[in-house]
Amino acid sequence: MTRKIFIRFFIASLTLITLQSRVFANIFTGDDPQKVKYVFLFVGDGMGQAQVNLAQAYLAAIEDHVGFEQLSFTRFPHVGFASTYAYNQLITCSAAAGTALATGHKTSNGRISMDPEGSLPYESIATKAKKDGYKVGIVTNVSIDHATPAVFYAHQPGRDMYFEIGLDLARSDFDFFAGGGFLIPDGGSIESGAVNVIDYAIRNGFNVVNTREGFENLSTAAGKTLVISPRTASEASMPFSIDMAPTDITLADYTAKAISLLDNEKGFFLMVEGGKIDWACHGNDAATAIHEVIAFDKAVEHAVSFYLKHPEETLIVVTADHETSGLALGNNTTRYNSYLALLKYQKSSAVELNNAISRSGVNKSGDPEADFAKMMKIVETDIGLNSTPHNTLLSEEETASLKKVFMEGVYGTGDEENEYRNYEAFINAAVRMLAEKAGISWGSSAHTFVNVPVYSLGQGAEKFSGNIDNTDIPKIIGELMQIK
Repeated sequence: MTRKIFIRFFIASLTLITLQSRVFANIFTGDDPQKVKYVFLFVGDGMGQAQVNLAQAYLAAIEDHVGFEQLSFTRFPHVGFASTYAYNQLITCSAAAGTALATGHKTSNGRISMDPEGSLPYESIATKAKKDGYKVGIVTNVSIDHATPAVFYAHQPGRDMYFEIGLDLARSDFDFFAGGGFLIPDGGSIESGAVNVIDYAIRNGFNVVNTREGFENLSTAAGKTLVISPRTASEASMPFSIDMAPTDITLADYTAKAISLLDNEKGFFLMVEGGKIDWACHGNDAATAIHEVIAFDKAVEHAVSFYLKHPEETLIVVTADHETSGLALGNNTTRYNSYLALLKYQKSSAVELNNAISRSGVNKSGDPEADFAKMMKIVETDIGLNSTPHNTLLSEEETASLKKVFMEGVYGTGDEENEYRNYEAFINAAVRMLAEKAGISWGSSAHTFVNVPVYSLGQGAEKFSGNIDNTDIPKIIGELMQIK
């Protein structure tokens, strides 16, 4: 631990002791607890306890020791677990889980802050805060019209109604939005005719920024602001953290800017989503998921810095909407051994590696053996698999398994026309094989219904301890902000 980080958290510990003393004093004097002015709600999409522990253990492993390196939020003094089930299903989607976190109501999968039938809207804690005079910000690293950010400002019966969700954003009076782009910015109309979502936002008073320079120059004079990432990846999201260039705007950058623009005497509510933890886990891409959790934690660090300046008025809650893909920290291959440091050799996400191979013009040469050898070399250099220096040499059985996936994915099984497809299945298989050698495994590529952790710091943080439901989180926040 660096001296700077140690001092920061030492001060935080002293502040916490002071706050606890005042809480006990309130109990005996009958004084009401102080109203919370500044609220941060961080949602790690798909981030179960296993994802958190994997990132911690990886950070320890690359420093060559066994155990966990603390993240900023794993140091929080209060920890609980929240159930995530939807209205009528144990396994939730992000829309239903997000609606619970935003509104305090269970709903059916696919609904965006509406009742289970999709007929009545539910008001979010963000909307209530705005009505009560607080400034409000919504930040994500996926498309800004994706399910988790959408539930805080939109009301739609289907999460895939991206154009309509975008219009809800454009009509919003929230103060700050930042994320990727819009999945469907065109393709619909309003009373006056066809409209583009971004143009409509500008017409409704939003200052729209989509350059690094414009982002850095933002000030409170900008008014209502919508920041669109200058560089986007698949599905209008920001690039995975592992794929980012030094010039890219990060989730932490967005969070820091949001704080600077929202800070005011009345207070603010800020929701920040690390949305691509979920995406990496859906792809069973362990190294990419680790980088996403770490990037998410860097965003939380900005909230902690703000808390240290306003300890008696600030609340930070870090949780997840659900766990994704049944991540297990151990497997039958490595048994009681773990080799998590192997994951540092993966240079990019599986998605980006597949895209890079496709962009390079690599295609079928007509010589399957030569093409497979070429791809195995890429696997060695970009994933770290089948490497003597990295101690990841493959057995004949493992090589044959990868070759089978390659031949079926690129050359076909023989049951269809022999035409080029892509390397996605092969790259995904190689990434999963690296994870297996590192000592982890995946139960699926879908969501699970395990309870998710809730970490909290600040005024009223103790209320989030123990076993709670996801619907309790916005209710407690509203109570602490003294809004209904």
